[in-house]
Amino acid sequence: MMRRREFITLLGGAAAWPLAAGAQLLEGARHIGVLMGLAEDDPDTKARLFGFQQALEKLGWVEGRNVRIDYRFAPAGARAEVFAKELVELRPDVILSNASPATAALQRETTMIPIVFTGVADPIGSGFVAGLARPGGNITGFLLFESSITGKWLGMLKEVAPDLSRAALVTNPKSAPYYEFYLRAAQAAASSLGIELVLAVIDNTPTEIEQAIAAFARVPNGGLVLLPDTNTNLHRDLIIRLAARHRLPAVYSDRFFVTAGGLMCYSTDRADQFGTAASYVDRILRGAKPADLPVQAPTKYQTVVNMKTARTLGLTVPPGLLVAADEVIE
Repeated sequence: MMRRREFITLLGGAAAWPLAAGAQLLEGARHIGVLMGLAEDDPDTKARLFGFQQALEKLGWVEGRNVRIDYRFAPAGARAEVFAKELVELRPDVILSNASPATAALQRETTMIPIVFTGVADPIGSGFVAGLARPGGNITGFLLFESSITGKWLGMLKEVAPDLSRAALVTNPKSAPYYEFYLRAAQAAASSLGIELVLAVIDNTPTEIEQAIAAFARVPNGGLVLLPDTNTNLHRDLIIRLAARHRLPAVYSDRFFVTAGGLMCYSTDRADQFGTAASYVDRILRGAKPADLPVQAPTKYQTVVNMKTARTLGLTVPPGLLVAADEVIE
């Protein structure tokens, strides 16, 4: 690995959460709920929550002492409705949500408890907020990406595969109903790069994912863009294997795809975003209203390239892309 040593540190310490579960809470302790769109045992779940907990501690909130945190996990939206209802019934002071399905489930359960979201693609189009500057209501948070990022993803594919003429945006509309938020921007970027854009719709089953990617791969000079989607996250290993089997260069929306064997990603630093989200949770615990806290765009990005995968696919990674990479996996 090159750089990103702090991520390894996070993973090493993350195993300790939740912290101090049996400690004695101080009188007047506050209560936070957390609904994650990832599995509980996912290393990235642990890294993100560890970042959140560390940031809370710096702001004076120590789990098990002056704050209680209840966690629920709904990978790919599974049982999100059930867990959202459970958390709302606990009446926390504020809820941290991760990903659109979790946020939507919480929105259906409460209009009163403040919600701070992370990893949401299109909060206006999803109906979570009235506007970015003035969210209104009980929900605010942090954008996963701005739609223009699709141009960066397509450009990276063209860099590593100059003959590329087709790109599939891979998504499941059931778990990522916001996909058009990215599709519109991708269409404009694809046209300027001379790329034919294809929407590869997948479903929840491995068989349907295999069929969709195999169908796209029948025509040569193609590549994949994995839109942010809790369903593709859940099936990441299968998708990486299929990309290798069909010799398709692919760019992913999260680092964990690349560490698992995917080719490359350009992504926000999710653990960092969870740390930033702690600042909004802190402000709400101290009296701020979500309606007055603007939705923030991401500020910290990371480029990760897997050179082993590039060699397997017979691709030459341009020096400029390697120089720009925050991490190169050999």
